[in-house]
Amino acid sequence: MKNESQTVEYKSIRKIRAGDNGFKELSVTCVCLANARGGTIFIGIEDKSKQPPVGQTVQTSEANDAITKLRSLCYNVALSASEILVHENGGQYFDIEKKAIELTYFYELPDGLYRKQIRHYHPKLIRELLLNAFAHQSFTISGDIMLKVYPDRLEISNPGGLPIGVTKDNILHACQRRNPYFLRVMHDLKLMEGEGSGYDLIYQLDAMDAKELPQISSDFNTTTIIQTSKIVNEEILPLLDYVTKNYDISQKNIIALGLIAQHQKLLSTELCTFLQLDDNKRLRSYVDKLVELGIVDTWGIKKGNSFLINPKVIANSKANIKTSLKTVEPHRLVALIEEDLRLHPNSMRREIHKRLPDIDEKDLQKYLYEMVKSGKINYEGGKTFRQYYLVLDV
Repeated sequence: MKNESQTVEYKSIRKIRAGDNGFKELSVTCVCLANARGGTIFIGIEDKSKQPPVGQTVQTSEANDAITKLRSLCYNVALSASEILVHENGGQYFDIEKKAIELTYFYELPDGLYRKQIRHYHPKLIRELLLNAFAHQSFTISGDIMLKVYPDRLEISNPGGLPIGVTKDNILHACQRRNPYFLRVMHDLKLMEGEGSGYDLIYQLDAMDAKELPQISSDFNTTTIIQTSKIVNEEILPLLDYVTKNYDISQKNIIALGLIAQHQKLLSTELCTFLQLDDNKRLRSYVDKLVELGIVDTWGIKKGNSFLINPKVIANSKANIKTSLKTVEPHRLVALIEEDLRLHPNSMRREIHKRLPDIDEKDLQKYLYEMVKSGKINYEGGKTFRQYYLVLDV
């Protein structure tokens, strides 16, 4: 038999025979086990001896009544009882198991002297995904709302494809009603805040917890939303927490901030793709205030414009973010490429990138083009096997 630990408790049979006081104490234990991701309580086992009294008998009705009573005292805690068990000394006992529910799992991260808990799936995110599944299901197709929980992801499916005019690439902004009267009822019951607000909140919650955005697949019969549980980069969490507590920024700003922090640097075209925007004009509502407040820096112009987190904000947040060549200023990267070509003349682009893997390949291509144009370097060969060298070395 196991020793008592965070997930195992031993309680005398007297606990369920002592009336309300005994059950109140047991209910507290059940809730503690729920917070510890599950566990087992052995009822009828003495804590000191770790075995039941010799000849102890327990009725099945006692076990059933105990579970019923505890379920009424423990809200939202899944409990189940075993059959009556017999110890080798002849004493009877049973166990109550608090089943671990994957939707309540969380990551525990250091936060100064304390520990910070981040749920695998934020409760509001689960709520919004379920509401969307109910609100936009097709009632003309037979099927159920399906919720599948895997070790690394959550999948929610509903009958029917996405409404006409809505795709996985415009779902953040498209607004098409499939069941308008049903939506109205859900709105009047205060289950939904407003039309089209669901995915904005989902994107915001994922951004704040440094999670990947949901993946959407849809055909004529089914729409499935996949949300992964993994935190993309734990190092940016203190930064996101600091900014939201010290700056007055909007939901759109939070979404853009989370995406930029996750990727360290994003071109405006890349950010538009993530945010499902057609042009840079609409992007301004997401990033202008971040730039104005000095939270985000910009490099370049128009489609070549890049966004990255201001180093001063990173320092103030005390986030332990690793230094990367992605965020190094352009003139320093040019100097680094020059030094690489000085040591390795007649190198192809892929060879340079292999030696400097932290530089984004698109950035490397851009800087090589600019360096050729300015006369700092030159090349030999065709486009596929082009080799670069410093002009000074000729």
